[in-house]
Formats: sequence, C-alpha cells, structure tokens
Amino acid sequence: MKPMGPIPPAFAAQRGALTIGGHDATALVAAHGSPLFVYDAALIAAQVARFRTAMPAEIDLHYAIKANPLPALLERIALLVDGLDIASAGELARALAVKPGAAISFAGPGKRDDELAAAIAAGATINLESAGEARRALASGERLGVVPRLAVRVNPDLELRGSGMKMGGRASPFGIDAEHAASVVREVIAAGADWRGFHIFAGSQALDVAAVIETQAATLALAARLAEDAGAVPPLVNLGGGFGVPYFAGDVALDVAAVGAALGEALAVRGEVLRDSRFAIELGRWLVAEAGVYLTRVVDVKQSRGETFVVVDGGLHHQLAASGNFGTVVRRNYPLAVAARMGTAAEGAMSVVGCLCTPLDRLGDRIALPPVAVGQVIAIFLAGAYGATASPAAFLGHPAPAEIVV
Repeated sequence: MKPMGPIPPAFAAQRGALTIGGHDATALVAAHGSPLFVYDAALIAAQVARFRTAMPAEIDLHYAIKANPLPALLERIALLVDGLDIASAGELARALAVKPGAAISFAGPGKRDDELAAAIAAGATINLESAGEARRALASGERLGVVPRLAVRVNPDLELRGSGMKMGGRASPFGIDAEHAASVVREVIAAGADWRGFHIFAGSQALDVAAVIETQAATLALAARLAEDAGAVPPLVNLGGGFGVPYFAGDVALDVAAVGAALGEALAVRGEVLRDSRFAIELGRWLVAEAGVYLTRVVDVKQSRGETFVVVDGGLHHQLAASGNFGTVVRRNYPLAVAARMGTAAEGAMSVVGCLCTPLDRLGDRIALPPVAVGQVIAIFLAGAYGATASPAAFLGHPAPAEIVV
C-alpha cells in the first residue's frame, strides 16, 4: 500500500457523490464525455481573494498562462488579476483575445523574431533573457517604429531552497546573470527603449514558508543593488512566484499569510532606489491547480498475480504529471477517489492505470480505494495546472479530453 497526497480542502470533506462547483461529477461525465477536466471558477476566485488578503497593497498579482491556458478559464481569471504572463506568441494571442489592453509580460528563452515583433506591436513587456535578445528586440522596435517595452529577467545569484524547480543560483538558459544585468539595463535605456524593470524568478513549487520569505527578501535586496548599479529606478520588480501546492503525502499547504506579512516587513525597509517601484508576484499553479479535477471512467477491473488493476479511459496523455513523468524524480501518488464513493472506507490496494500501451501510464500506484466497478468514475485531483496542455495528447492517437469551467 502506498500513500496518496491530500485531497484539496474543497473536496476532502465531501461524502457520497463528488460535486464540483455544485455539479455531480458522474453526471458531468455523462453530459460531456470521458475523460473530462472540470475547473471550479469559484475556487479560483477564492484563491485570488486569499492572495489579496494576505499580500501587501504594493503587490500586484499576475497569472502565468502556461499553468492553464483554456480560454473559458482565462476569461474568468483575467478579470481578477493585474497582469498576464505569457511564454509564446500563441499565449500572447490568447491573452489579447480575452483582455485587449491587458498588462502582458513575455518571458522565456528562444523568442523568435516574429514573436518579439508581435509582442512589441501589442505593447507587451518583453522580459529579456540575454544581451543578444535585447539587441534583437531593439532592432525589431526600430523596424516597427514602436518604442519597445523591455524588462531584464535576472538569473539571480540565489536559489529558492526546497523548490521543485530551481531557476537561479546556477548557469541557466533563463535570464541574464546578475553580474551582467545592470549593463544590459543601461544599454536598453541608452537605446531609447521603455525600460519596465526586473523579473527575478528563483524557483517554483515551494512549500517551505521560511525559504519563500528568505528568497523574497534576498530578491528585493538584489533588485535594489542592480538598480543602483544601473543608475535607474525600476518601474516594476516582478518577484517571480514559486508558491507550491500540496500534491503528495506529507506535503503541507504554504502559509501565504505568513509570506505576506514577512513581505510587508521587507518592503518597509527596502532600498531607497525601490521606493517608487511597484512589485508583482507571478502565479499559475497556486491559483488554479486545486480548482481542477480530471475525471476518467473505469473500463476494466482485472487481477494479475495477486494485484488489482483499475483500467480507465484516460491516462498520461492527458494528465502526465499524475503519472509521475513530469518533473518528478521519485514517482508519488496524486490524490485520487472514486467519484461516487467519497469518504467510503478503502477495502484494498489497487493500481489505477490508463489506456496507453506503456507501463508508464500509471495514475495511482497500489493505493487504497473502496471497491471499484466498471463504469464508475475515478477523480484525480490537483488537475487544474499543467494538465491537458502539458501532456502528450497526440500519443497513440486517442482523442483529446473535454474541458469545462463550472
């Protein structure tokens, strides 16, 4: 028997039939088909409200579209946040479609010239990843006759301790090394660009509140030092994000109230060069992960050499992260449940496997579940971020899942 992660609080207390946004999960599958991603808009709004309550007034909230770019979801969340962060021309188009005139920032290495041009023409801020990209962006703005909005993404000389993905403190394709950032700032200002500030992102998926607090304080100090070196006040300092969610057994939710209180204290004593700057935190996963549930119907229950396998019509081609093949070193179980039997005592260990012809397609490894029958629906929680668009949907030619917002 292997443990599962904690079911998100909004669903953990339910008994009997699982409901999502007030809708019966099994009925949703009957109406929309299986497999199905369901996103609860009210839970996302509550998470945004929780952030606003916890954070100082100087902090803007940006949504990282890569976490979940579904247009119906993006339409809702764009109304609640202060900016949209993109990583491609495709995401730029989605951002402009749901909120024309939105504050948009564009990060990521390897931006093509056509992407730079589209972002500059749209008035988006480009977070520069290298001195070469700075020069290409300046040239693109000159060709277009548009003053480009440019920020410098910094590869910081620090990392976020305990983060699932470290983005600083080492050689990296992301950002300009801290020791060279000020010179690039001076270059873009001298060229006549509209310098928009710094983007400093040290890591992601962090649950250690002390590490997040420490990193944010160090990030503010770094931004002040770089601004002084550059001789320019940054209009905005994007502090990155990194807020984690509890996916696995033993994980504890991040105390965002403690993070916000400490950040308020750090802002109160920030360097004078940052006195007139705005600040932003960029979040994706933390805003949407717990609001999503992946529903997949059981097509077979089989025994093999003493083990029980629950075979479903979904799999890693839709929900790669739950299979343990997306950024994790050791495979651990996401929280799962039988949708019609929430709160029912487990009666044995079984593995939930997908429909793909690979042993990697295992959504639950020897987990405790109540008895399962063909036709029932399995719910995989924490499916709101990095699900459908972060999975190999074309693998083996199975159809794409449906996605709905309720």
